[in-house]
Amino acid sequence: MRIGVLGTGNMADALATHWARAGHEVVIGGRDLAKAERLASRIGEGAKPAGLRAAAEFGQVVLAALPFGVVTDAVRQLRTELTGTVLLDCTNPLGEGFRLLTDGGRSGAQQIAAAAPEAQVVKAFNLCHEDVWRMRPPVFDGRPLAVPICGDDEEALARVRELVRDAGCEPLNGGGLDRAGLVEATAALFIALWVEQRADAQAIAPPLAYAAGPGRERAVDGEAGRGGDVSDE
Repeated sequence: MRIGVLGTGNMADALATHWARAGHEVVIGGRDLAKAERLASRIGEGAKPAGLRAAAEFGQVVLAALPFGVVTDAVRQLRTELTGTVLLDCTNPLGEGFRLLTDGGRSGAQQIAAAAPEAQVVKAFNLCHEDVWRMRPPVFDGRPLAVPICGDDEEALARVRELVRDAGCEPLNGGGLDRAGLVEATAALFIALWVEQRADAQAIAPPLAYAAGPGRERAVDGEAGRGGDVSDE
């Protein structure tokens, strides 16, 4: 797969490294070409440096790994080059105090989609610190990290699912792009819990067996005359 990367920061580094090692063709696009050259050299595996426009034009999938404050304008300027691509959004629209900058309006992913209407935007890889994405692989207590994915085009989702697996993770269907705001809000909550309170965000959710309430075992004796009271109401 041909992958263009918009940005030269930590997320670009972490994710592009996995994909280059998995055999994908990677072009690192930077506003500063020297930074793109340094990152491509560090990744190795045939990764090449370029400007933002060339990276956008190259990719079948284009990772938007720029700061949220500039990503929408950058995508708007590259909308022609992004036509027909899968535009993978890993950004979080967070401001001071880890508050959402979207303020109840369109999600960050939807804003990016509006800036590049001929691209297929998919939201993924926004819930964890870049050092988690650097892990080879991100596995905790024997279980690979699950990555929620939101998007509206099945072909685009299939490409992103492949890239999730190439990072050693498991893709998780998060619904359409209209649900990307929920994933962004989850990131805001989790980051605030982790950073401000040093709290274990995993402790919020019970195991799947208890998600709809405590599981109840009903003992049924099939032999006539030996059935006990199976009512627990």
